Amino acid sequence: MDIQLKRGLLDVCVLAAIKNEDSYGYKMMKDMKPYLELSESTLYTILKRLETANMLTVRSVEHGGRLRKYYHITDGGLKRIEDFKVEWKEILSIYRFVTKEDDDHA
Repeated sequence: MDIQLKRGLLDVCVLAAIKNEDSYGYKMMKDMKPYLELSESTLYTILKRLETANMLTVRSVEHGGRLRKYYHITDGGLKRIEDFKVEWKEILSIYRFVTKEDDDHA
């Protein structure tokens, strides 16, 4: 898969993981696991990138004697999810065109 496309898809997946409630890294990985396999280092790289792009904010909360970072989606992050939904319709249309011959010859 094209690395830029995959990067964009993973960004949207991480944003979707915190769309309805703030969350922390381990919980996000657990929530996404049925849908995709993501390493811890990849997740934290994505979270940092999304924070830099103002699509999420971070706050630290003490939990069990340690600081836990909670991530909160911003309006920019919500907009990115909505933009993705529109883009995805175009991607599906392109996919249908590319695979049209496969259906014709089946």
